[in-house]
Amino acid sequence: MNPVFNDPELLPWLESNQEEAYDSLPFGVVKMNLEGTITAYSAAQSDFAGISKENAIGKNFFTQVAPCTNNFMVAEKYKKDSLDESFPYMFTYVTKPTPVELRLLKGDKGFQYLLTKKV
Repeated sequence: MNPVFNDPELLPWLESNQEEAYDSLPFGVVKMNLEGTITAYSAAQSDFAGISKENAIGKNFFTQVAPCTNNFMVAEKYKKDSLDESFPYMFTYVTKPTPVELRLLKGDKGFQYLLTKKV
């Protein structure tokens, strides 16, 4: 499988692959536990957000890495039992305002994902 951003089968691929595979994707991937602690942060996400993997792994995505997402449009949606939603967004924390498309996914293996695609 050559994963694409809007593929309906992307969640199983994400849950069965490691961070090395995420680095080959043309879109950003943030893998978090259910509390929002980052466990994987792809190379494309690092480029989009201007935050290195080393400064992201182990931190809370919503409060320490991307507080611009700690709102009803992003963070609050992860409270749902299941989630697969895409929408336009603007990153504004570390970088200059950057328009992106976000895809929020929540798996059944104890992880949730935030995918980022530049627009």
